[in-house]
Amino acid sequence: MSKKEKREQRIRNNPANVSIEEFEALVNQYGYIEEGSKHPKAVIGKDVFPYQRTNPVRRPFVDYLLNIIDRLNLPKGDSHG
Repeated sequence: MSKKEKREQRIRNNPANVSIEEFEALVNQYGYIEEGSKHPKAVIGKDVFPYQRTNPVRRPFVDYLLNIIDRLNLPKGDSHG
């Protein structure tokens, strides 16, 4: 298991206690961060969502990020989710 896979698994196992560094590393693994006027925005595929830089990152932001990643990883033609 690679370092990136271990990070993602750690976040999935404990989404309520994710550091800002880990969260942003996961965003950068699948997309990029765009600096905004008030809050940064995570851009992954067609999805763009602002988040707050708090430590630890609030759970709804982590859950939303994991949801986007899960949708990206669905096999083509799979319409679940």
